[in-house]
Amino acid sequence: MTARRRGGVAVVAVVVAVAVAGCGGGDAPVSPLPVQAPAAPTAPAAHSPGPPSATASSASPPRPGAPGTSAVVPPARRPPPAARPTTAAGRTPSATASPSGPPGTCFGAVRHDVVLAETELALLTSLCFATGGVLRLIGIGPGEVGVDREDLVSRSYEAGVVDVRFVRPGTVAVLIPQGGTTHTVTVVVR
Repeated sequence: MTARRRGGVAVVAVVVAVAVAGCGGGDAPVSPLPVQAPAAPTAPAAHSPGPPSATASSASPPRPGAPGTSAVVPPARRPPPAARPTTAAGRTPSATASPSGPPGTCFGAVRHDVVLAETELALLTSLCFATGGVLRLIGIGPGEVGVDREDLVSRSYEAGVVDVRFVRPGTVAVLIPQGGTTHTVTVVVR
């Protein structure tokens, strides 16, 4: 190896050693830096009457332990409110109440479980499902649940559980006995 090549290798070794030492390669433990918001150039706001340097006053004050550092915190942004639908005449349509209560209270084509030992059926008077929805009654014997419209439902029983599946749109009265009284739950199927 020539002297020139050895000199180049020595320079590279010194540069690597300095870089490693500068990156915390020494034996002294290094604590992590505090997290700061990235300092990005900010454009003056259209509504601020002051000069562009007025935005520098929004910089956070230096934190203890971080001498002379400050970070500009951007203001929180909210998404714009969604536009309300309008009719051809330019009016906002009014919400129509569904038969089971306020708008939006109709279940989709989901299963709704009712544990009869824990539910007061006198308070459960009506439900709304999309076609395909299931009312699952848990804790009842076979043949005890009745319906007034057999053509709109499909029923099944297994191990103390009755599933009433609503297969066609319409209104069905589900009759459920509890405590010597038969309770009627009116189900609207859409």
